[in-house]
Amino acid sequence: MTDATSQRYNTARLEADADGISRAAEILLAGETVAFPTETVYGLGADATQPQAVARIFEAKNRPSFNPLIVHVPDLEAASRWVDLPDWAEALATAFWPGALTLALPKKTALPDIVTAGHDTLAIRIPATQVAQQLLRAVGRPVAAPSANPSGRVSPTTADHVLDGLEGRIAAVLDDGRCAVGVESTIIGGPEPTLLRPGGVAVEAIEQVLGRSIARQARTDDAAPLVPGQLTSHYAPDAPVRLNATKARPGEILLGFGAIAGERTLSASGDLVEAAATLFALLRELDGVGKPIAVAPIPLDGLGAAINDRLQRAAAPRG
Repeated sequence: MTDATSQRYNTARLEADADGISRAAEILLAGETVAFPTETVYGLGADATQPQAVARIFEAKNRPSFNPLIVHVPDLEAASRWVDLPDWAEALATAFWPGALTLALPKKTALPDIVTAGHDTLAIRIPATQVAQQLLRAVGRPVAAPSANPSGRVSPTTADHVLDGLEGRIAAVLDDGRCAVGVESTIIGGPEPTLLRPGGVAVEAIEQVLGRSIARQARTDDAAPLVPGQLTSHYAPDAPVRLNATKARPGEILLGFGAIAGERTLSASGDLVEAAATLFALLRELDGVGKPIAVAPIPLDGLGAAINDRLQRAAAPRG
């Protein structure tokens, strides 16, 4: 998979100011990895034009080489250098970029195959946070960045979460506090617009922009996912997870939602935006208790689709 050699780092924690962003850009251009904040989760970035740098992502995360990456760029002009944008994709890009939407589109300019796992499409997005934008402009190259956590584990929404899983395995983390959205981006692919992964942009909003319903792709073979986040078991804590629970069984700890109260709750008011923003942090917190986790039912509409997708993968049997 990679010719990178295993090494240990004294992982630097950088402030998200001008000096920290400049230093993070220097590290990325030198071929090393930097975790950085987006509106969704913290990503583990590497210069997408350097295959050995990208290989360090896979090494740090222990990520299987068949699992492709998302590339981040600062604007639509930059995106158009790397992918072809059909009319439907341009409409979605205009409506939702910068933001929590990834488009999986035909590659226009070659990047190392390790980025796309050999597929003819490239997953690309424009993150919305000022820090991510400034970092991408300082680097001046596309940055590949999956979530900054060990592969298959709960995604990080703070710099502390990143360090909990990857300290000593990456060069630096750029700390800008908690991520606002809290679940990864929605992924839409083609040739006709198809939902490949629910995420931070509700599919209803996408359909409204397009003026029609879009297809939902069935789950893919775990040995050949088309885009990130499609593996059956993913986003998983150590503890077993049981879904659609109205109360905890003996020995369990309950994560509530709405009228179902638990030891902790995703949102007492039933707010799906709040639930998405707190999901990964609360899964991490409850995982530390050392008990099986029961989770209250979550509606499937809006951001509920993304929350349920993450919970189903967290609860899936692990091979």
